Amino acid sequence: MSRQGSRDTAPEVAVRRLLHAAGLRYRVNVPVPGMPRRTIDIAFSKAKIAVFLDGCFWHGCPQHATRPKANAEWWRTKLDKNVARDLETTAHLEETGWTVLRFWEHERPQDIARVVAEARNASQVPHRHRA
Repeated sequence: MSRQGSRDTAPEVAVRRLLHAAGLRYRVNVPVPGMPRRTIDIAFSKAKIAVFLDGCFWHGCPQHATRPKANAEWWRTKLDKNVARDLETTAHLEETGWTVLRFWEHERPQDIARVVAEARNASQVPHRHRA
């Protein structure tokens, strides 16, 4: 598992490219305030918008998640903890005033970028456009 990529995944990079092309600026892998060892995949800090792109296997996608047969109990515990951690992180961020947007890796990057851009544009904090 230490070789499993946890940042800059293909879905994340695709969404970030689309957001950047739309003129939106963001931070990546931002620490979750008040929660050590947890990060936000894409953050609009001033607008307090947190975007997570969750892997189907690791985060329990209802459509695509699978459960390994070898060492099944260990994997079930591990994956259930991931889902619980996601819920805890979302609740914590929402309690501190953040808007949390979660997407599955199988969703189209264009659709994700559109929803994120709409949320960002609807926020109170204006973003700068370069002339």
